[in-house]
Amino acid sequence: MAFFPDRATFVQIGSLSIQWYAIFIVTGAIIAYLLSLRNFKKMHIDKEILEDFFINVLLVGIIGARIWYVIFSYNEIYAHRDWIDMFKIWEGGLAIQGGVIFATIYGVYYFKKHHVDIWRAADCIMPNLLVAQAIGRWGNFMNQEAHGTQVDLSFLEGWHLPQFIIDGMEINGRYYHPTFLYESVGNLIVFAIIVLLVRRFYHRHGTLFFSYFIGYSIVRFFVEALRTDSLMLGSLRMAQVTSIACIIIGIGGLIYLHFKGEKVTSETRL
Repeated sequence: MAFFPDRATFVQIGSLSIQWYAIFIVTGAIIAYLLSLRNFKKMHIDKEILEDFFINVLLVGIIGARIWYVIFSYNEIYAHRDWIDMFKIWEGGLAIQGGVIFATIYGVYYFKKHHVDIWRAADCIMPNLLVAQAIGRWGNFMNQEAHGTQVDLSFLEGWHLPQFIIDGMEINGRYYHPTFLYESVGNLIVFAIIVLLVRRFYHRHGTLFFSYFIGYSIVRFFVEALRTDSLMLGSLRMAQVTSIACIIIGIGGLIYLHFKGEKVTSETRL
């Protein structure tokens, strides 16, 4: 057994390795689960429903993230390789927006099946996903991937970043925008806004759910503009296209809730 045999690996046990990326994803998911569990208790929803959902949705999200990545990188990568390579998720290639979309669709199905109000469940869970995403981005840092365009060392030093971040953004003698950090911090800011402000004043169930899509998508849209590894839809960055669509859906959802949504009461407020 060897701990930290290389930058991307947490532990190597014979031929088996556990990557830092997996550690951060699982850690973020567990924290999001615990935060959601607290909300479920406030809503008096059976915690076993969330437990089963958590296990299933984690798998659905990973599959969805992989499918999304393969679809929008097919011509560039997989059209020229053996079809079995599309299933080699351990070689990397997950698109978080695809994971969120697939997980949301599954959530609608799951909570309907268990006769749980979808809007309340969504309010309990979705804002906490921002915390999971913020933590998960540090896996990209460990892999030195999903970075932005090249910058000067003085640019990074000007932000007074910790030295280990500056060192981590040096790749083959060049420095790059720490877009993982921009998105991680941005997600935490959106989480704080939703939890400390929106949650205090919201009047319709589902508001926190749609606020997630608006807030996260704004962050992702601007961060994506700096990245060098974007999935493309023709000449457009797919993540930006998806972000715009999610912002529109989020705003439309809030308008719908204003006229048709269930009102929040003192007993049902998070």
